Amino acid sequence: MRICPAIPRFLRTFHNSVEVKNRFAATVTPILRRFEHVISRNVWTVVITLSLLCVAAAWEPSPSYSSPQATKKAFHWPAGKRVAVSLSFDDARLSQIDKGLAVLDSTGVKATFFVNPGGVEERLEGWKRAVAGGHEIANHSVSHPCTGNFPWSFHNALENYTLEQMSQQLDTANAEIQRLLGVHMVTFAYPCGQKFVGRGRQMKSYVPLIAEKFMVGRGYYDEYFNDPAFCDLAQAGGTAFDDMDYIQMVKYISQAAEQGGWVIFVGHEIGEKAHQVTDATALAALCKYLQDPAHGIWVDTVESIGKYILQQRGGQGE
Repeated sequence: MRICPAIPRFLRTFHNSVEVKNRFAATVTPILRRFEHVISRNVWTVVITLSLLCVAAAWEPSPSYSSPQATKKAFHWPAGKRVAVSLSFDDARLSQIDKGLAVLDSTGVKATFFVNPGGVEERLEGWKRAVAGGHEIANHSVSHPCTGNFPWSFHNALENYTLEQMSQQLDTANAEIQRLLGVHMVTFAYPCGQKFVGRGRQMKSYVPLIAEKFMVGRGYYDEYFNDPAFCDLAQAGGTAFDDMDYIQMVKYISQAAEQGGWVIFVGHEIGEKAHQVTDATALAALCKYLQDPAHGIWVDTVESIGKYILQQRGGQGE
């Protein structure tokens, strides 16, 4: 009986496979001895049988994976409030003092200003008024390092930083603001919302550094509001509201209220609505909305709300 030339080639290829070679020998050899009298009569049956046996010998079940399980914990805002909101502004922009402070103070809303020492020095008396008015002053680094893909940050690129250099940025900013305004800063906002130093295999997160030095680290352009029972306070989500109108702001807060969340709005300039400019008229309307008891909103600084969350968790930030 003639055998198709492809069959021996198939068996040689299968037998020489690195993955199945050893199992092939151990499994097939005794079976061949048992089937010697069949081979001469029905080669095709033997070929198919051996092929199936080889596949069975090489097969291993895929490992099973399971997601880590979490238990949903109950969380209650004080005085029966439905949602918490913090208004925050970055970079110590001049308009925050020149225009924004009057809007906030007229409604009694306290905001968090994430500042750089250089910006504070440009309006030092104004920032002293902000402190006296009960607003929170918080850390935003000394030189605002971001990715070097931004042309303006090319010579101050996170890709060229080390954890030690970033630690120095944070400590220097703390010391300078303490000297200028006499405040101890306990919260931080990641410049550009970026949380890394280095590049490639040498890239490292500096979130643990923030967790070590601050009570809260706020992000930027995050796609979520914070679950107070679950969120990582070292990388709390920040929602840009520079480009929002009043209706959009209220709608976002209402969505968070359905889940009892914490919204941290992030702005920059304050004035007429534009790119990275929070509309002053919309801000004034928002502040009045936040202060209306009928809406069940707790509006306060990042520090105050972060501290409450820590207390409800028994002092555990992680």
